[in-house]
Amino acid sequence: MSNTSVAQGASSHTILVATTRSRDARPGTFFDGERSSALNFASITVSVPPNHKAGNVEWPSSKPGNAQTDFVTRDGELLPNDKQFLAELNQRLKAQPKGQRKVLLFVHGYNTLFAEGLYRFAQVVHDSHAPSVPVFFSWASHGKTLDYVYDNNSATIARDGLERTLRLLLASDADEINVLAHSMGNWVTVEAFRQIKISGNVTSAGKLGTVILAAPDIDVDVFKSEMQRIGKPKKPFLIIVSRDDKALGLSRLIAGGKDRLGASKDTASLADLGAIVVDLSNVKANDATNHGKFAQVAEIAPDLRKVLAQGIPDQEEGGLAGATTRVLTLPVAAPITILTAK
Repeated sequence: MSNTSVAQGASSHTILVATTRSRDARPGTFFDGERSSALNFASITVSVPPNHKAGNVEWPSSKPGNAQTDFVTRDGELLPNDKQFLAELNQRLKAQPKGQRKVLLFVHGYNTLFAEGLYRFAQVVHDSHAPSVPVFFSWASHGKTLDYVYDNNSATIARDGLERTLRLLLASDADEINVLAHSMGNWVTVEAFRQIKISGNVTSAGKLGTVILAAPDIDVDVFKSEMQRIGKPKKPFLIIVSRDDKALGLSRLIAGGKDRLGASKDTASLADLGAIVVDLSNVKANDATNHGKFAQVAEIAPDLRKVLAQGIPDQEEGGLAGATTRVLTLPVAAPITILTAK
């Protein structure tokens, strides 16, 4: 997936990586779908082609791809340890003014190869114009539809790795850490928050900003129990749901018919937990499973793009209704329903 060419008009985004995947010895591949006992780190630059259409990833038809028409990896390096990762992060943060030094952390979902998650994150970063240092947490997914159980177990194993990554981000020079999780990545994310809460050892917890849970593949009852332990967040979680999500329909079948959070019909109860619920059920998806609608946010809803870039006000700053009024009322180009606590 490596390509060092630079296309005229292309845009580049350097993404810091923390992963529980094993290293792959093949040139330019970096990481595979197997589990690592250690947390690995890297810095990778992705090139977005000049013909890019918002919400899409222009996938290469063959390796290494054409930087003029495709997403390609321009260059990258493995980082030896967490100290070097933190040093690289702080160096990037220094480019922003004090008070505006933000990190956007992305956690991918089920059935995702390393390159797929990396390119999808690069697309979100590019389309949202978020002035944040992008950090990608990647856990060991096989990238195969039938390996759901393997992926689920890998996600569970990755909780400690994500907790460690979050603590590194909180210990950095960042003023704010915003989180975007997709699909099964939400299970890893919410569990990592729960572990941090239980430990009671939380340094700089006030740096945690907006948490966006996109198409979360979590049992609704499990999520409610997790939130009881975590408590009401300072900033409301933003949950992106879609009742026509076929991937979550399959997950529901595997889980014995228990509703998944990202396809829940009871959105009012989620809002009552202190969340802002964004219902994309009536939005036409770019993918056949309707599972990747979150990636279209910048295209269909400039107001939600602002959430990625600027975050959500604290709940005490006017309450949920106030936050909705200030952040989420710009016109959208698709039928989107937004719910908050009454």
